[in-house]
Amino acid sequence: MTLETLFEDFKTKKIIVLGDVMIDAYLTGRVDRVSPEAPVPIVNFSKREERLGGAANVALNLISLGAQVTMSTVIGQDKEAETMLQLLEEQAISTSGIIRSKERQTTVKTRVIGNHQQLLRVDQEQTNDISTSEENALLSDLENLLKSGCDALIFQDYNKGVLTASLIEKVIDLTKQYNVLTTVDPKLKNFLAYKEVTLFKPNLKELSEGVQMKIDFAKEPKQFERAIEKLKSIVQPDIVFVTLSEHGVFIENKESKHHILAHKRTISDVSGAGDTVISVATLCLAAGVKIETLAAMANLAGGIVCEYRGVVAIKAQELFDEAKKLGIKC
Repeated sequence: MTLETLFEDFKTKKIIVLGDVMIDAYLTGRVDRVSPEAPVPIVNFSKREERLGGAANVALNLISLGAQVTMSTVIGQDKEAETMLQLLEEQAISTSGIIRSKERQTTVKTRVIGNHQQLLRVDQEQTNDISTSEENALLSDLENLLKSGCDALIFQDYNKGVLTASLIEKVIDLTKQYNVLTTVDPKLKNFLAYKEVTLFKPNLKELSEGVQMKIDFAKEPKQFERAIEKLKSIVQPDIVFVTLSEHGVFIENKESKHHILAHKRTISDVSGAGDTVISVATLCLAAGVKIETLAAMANLAGGIVCEYRGVVAIKAQELFDEAKKLGIKC
């Protein structure tokens, strides 16, 4: 397989993204004075922007790389849900796996920006676990999606209540039944619940908290190795893939393990880099490339998006050009 055929193969993949979606809203304006009512800046409002965030940003990355994507989640029956559905449909992300519940609030994170600086963030969210009826409805829709055929399912967890321990277990059973690959971008609450998935991708901090071990990758590599062994003994994934920030990434399966160094970059914003990494890793996994190629491509993609301010999706052409320049082999 060449890079050219790999990127063409991305366009044939059908991916389900299951997890917590949110709207990232931005209120932007100028600050020229301080309020007489309290020692706070007055923002002279100029525009409002709404973007897809959370698990929906993973879907955006997959769409950007040419894949066909279905979003699976639970949102509210509020006006924010209407905005969410509109944003997804504008990006050609299927909403057929979305459950709307009057018991649920759609998550919105609103950032107030004045003179190009974030002054405040206001979160509208509900983080308790979804109800049994919501879980059953989501599971029913998911089984129909899996029956109709897909290549991989991504668990994208932001601790907002969609990915309950029981749902995780039931979905993993279903994916095995329908022979669908599973990849995980975990959070602490249900970190050890993703048993026997295909690929498990924590960052170093999540790994440390998840297995309850202090890890200094640079100074104590043996401790890192012990943490990986502990994780494997509990979760038993086919592949462990850990992002290590400035130290690159680590990947291991039964046959081999690799440490891929980070590329030198001018970092503007690390927000959303994990979303990009799991998206590229999943597509590479579905394409059947070697794990060292998967790690190299995902590591490269995560670095590229860090050069942009704000949460952005990876551009397929930019990733292809850099991979070609670096001589990444498939």
